[in-house]
Amino acid sequence: MKPVVKVVHGPNGWGGPFTLTETETQTVVASITGGGIHPIAERIAELLGVPAVDGFKNKVEPENMIVAVVDCGGTARCGVYPKYGVKTIDVIPIGPSGPLAKFINEENFCSGVLVEEIQLIEGDEAITAAVEADVESAILASEPSASAKFAAEGSKVAKEAAQEEKQGGFVGLIAGMGKAVGGVVNTFYQAARDSLDIIIRNIIPFMMFISVIVGIINYTGIGNILANVIKPLAGSLPGLLVLSIICSLPFLSPVLGPGAVIAQIIGVLLGNEIGKGTIPTQYALPALFAINAQVGCDFLPVALTLAEAEDATTNIGVPAILFSRLITGPITVIIAYLFSFGM
Repeated sequence: MKPVVKVVHGPNGWGGPFTLTETETQTVVASITGGGIHPIAERIAELLGVPAVDGFKNKVEPENMIVAVVDCGGTARCGVYPKYGVKTIDVIPIGPSGPLAKFINEENFCSGVLVEEIQLIEGDEAITAAVEADVESAILASEPSASAKFAAEGSKVAKEAAQEEKQGGFVGLIAGMGKAVGGVVNTFYQAARDSLDIIIRNIIPFMMFISVIVGIINYTGIGNILANVIKPLAGSLPGLLVLSIICSLPFLSPVLGPGAVIAQIIGVLLGNEIGKGTIPTQYALPALFAINAQVGCDFLPVALTLAEAEDATTNIGVPAILFSRLITGPITVIIAYLFSFGM
């Protein structure tokens, strides 16, 4: 029998527990984190006797993943793999969040996991877990592919359209108008519900988090210390160019990206100093582009997976985009500086 690993969430984490084992189709542990293969992915792969693959350098199809290890602070990446039916470990202790939060549940998501808590299981529990994994793999393999589903849906829509064409005349016109209006109303209604859900789950908590950070910074005086460190860079164009280069370093940008937390904190500090007048107002726009040179760098492998990119595209595309930020980052700062004249 193949080894079975049990995963439980950490002290401040959420989700799980669930078990992991190799099946006929699920054969690798994918690490989609900055800085190479994460120790948690290495530990699971070692216990299961399977390879751990760096998702930033190699493309891994969701159906081949035993588990996906991510370091998402609550944006889209933490929900992408649960949406595909892949069990996901988030090394950051968070709950269901992001625009794909509805796909996250305790059976497919576990956060705040610690390396020392990942253990092999034996006996009846291991046998049961292995059988369940094989059954689940068989069910997924028997499901029609995405292209087949799209083709079936397209055929259904075509049949409905043909039936509507047969119902011509004034009655058909009224029915078509009613269906069109109803479709628009339903679309906007669902968009409003999704927007409200995102605001409640993500935007408001993040605003509260930033408010607490600002309060702590102002109360403890840390803000003055950090401001004195950042001020020489944020108060001049050459300094902002240096800041953008630091944020866009290929080995650093994927680490700074998750959740945009680092950029948000630096942005709050710069905003306070601009409000106080210690940093000229015309540097607000270029400073925004300087601290956000790393945006999206942590999401590149996921984006390429969603786009169904080839392996060679992933291998070349990720480092190419990361290195390109060293060029485009300073350029955007210069353009923003030119557009800030007169502010």
